[in-house]
Amino acid sequence: QVQLVESGGGLVQAGGSLRLSCVASRNIFSINVMGWYRQAPGNERELVADITSGGGSTYAGSVKGRFTISRDNAKNTVYLQMNSLKPEDTAVYYCNLRRVSDLPGRGYWGQGTQVTVSS
Repeated sequence: QVQLVESGGGLVQAGGSLRLSCVASRNIFSINVMGWYRQAPGNERELVADITSGGGSTYAGSVKGRFTISRDNAKNTVYLQMNSLKPEDTAVYYCNLRRVSDLPGRGYWGQGTQVTVSS
């Protein structure tokens, strides 16, 4: 069993920045993918960005150039630096950990952290 604990959400004005962090209680997969998803009211959960244990990353088109994902393998931690935030970025952000061989959206989930961007 793995627990993922997110932190760093909050309320920010449009154009501002936030940094999310997610710590995994242990690393059960030697090669894995850690990522961030988000879900706004009435919408499906969507991938924001993910990063492999080797450092390869993927971004949703809507956040490219504004968000940066990074990780510290020694600390089992993944970060999401969010800059130039927009009201449409408002959502609950969830941390995810999965095997590389798992489909996106599988694996372990955190409890979520609310990000609210005011206009």
